[in-house]
Amino acid sequence: MPQRRIVLAGLAAAPFLPIADMCCGGHLVGSAFAQSGEISVQPDTLTTSMGDVVIQPINHATFTLTFGKEIVLFDPVGGAARYAKLKKPTAIMVTHAHPDHFDVPTLEALAGPTTPLIVPEVVYTALSDRLKKQATVVANGGTGTIAGVPFSAIPMYNTTPDRLKYHVKGVGNGYVLSIGDKKVYADGDTEDIPEIRALTGIDVAFLPMNIPYTQTGEQAAAAAKAFKPKVAYPYHYGKDGPEPAKFAAAMQGFDGVEVRQRDWYA
Repeated sequence: MPQRRIVLAGLAAAPFLPIADMCCGGHLVGSAFAQSGEISVQPDTLTTSMGDVVIQPINHATFTLTFGKEIVLFDPVGGAARYAKLKKPTAIMVTHAHPDHFDVPTLEALAGPTTPLIVPEVVYTALSDRLKKQATVVANGGTGTIAGVPFSAIPMYNTTPDRLKYHVKGVGNGYVLSIGDKKVYADGDTEDIPEIRALTGIDVAFLPMNIPYTQTGEQAAAAAKAFKPKVAYPYHYGKDGPEPAKFAAAMQGFDGVEVRQRDWYA
């Protein structure tokens, strides 16, 4: 039987240079499962004390952070064909078990025999035996190291009464990675919660926004104004979803946070 590794420890200006239908909670919200290996969204780079980090949006809630020889892939789904023209990840982080964030066949195709996975308990229990051997279970508040850099696991959950059923507190993780002197935050699926507002020093944040599963653009903006990431990417909004525009409008006139809109469904 595979041996589970568990992490339960406590928590522990961003220059950017442009480089050259999803399901959530079991419901269809667009055409994000297209099987093309083409990635249409241009990457960005974040300058850090460890060198450049290339940020590549892929689709919906999936993206990579590439630095040095490391490629950290977040929430891969959609099948192997989607990633055919991308290099294989050296590490994978999964936020929770909804099918627009977690898919075992996709993980099996992308994870090599030694690729580490960081996952919450709910994801671990659904992994294949092979992947369980490579996975570390991290609870809310846990810390660890992935791809040679430290990370912490942040709670992600709903607070609005009619949305509580979608994401329960303590089940999924957001992740903060500290890459050199910069911090990158992947929000997973959440609303505007105290644990996010308490974050400090975030250089890049990926903020979900779709109704009814996560939050409105206005809620995401209220959170962003509280924890003040230097750059905020709206993501997880569904093809043609209206929330990124609401988010951008709510952030107008607020200094210190750049709203970086990309077409995650191109």
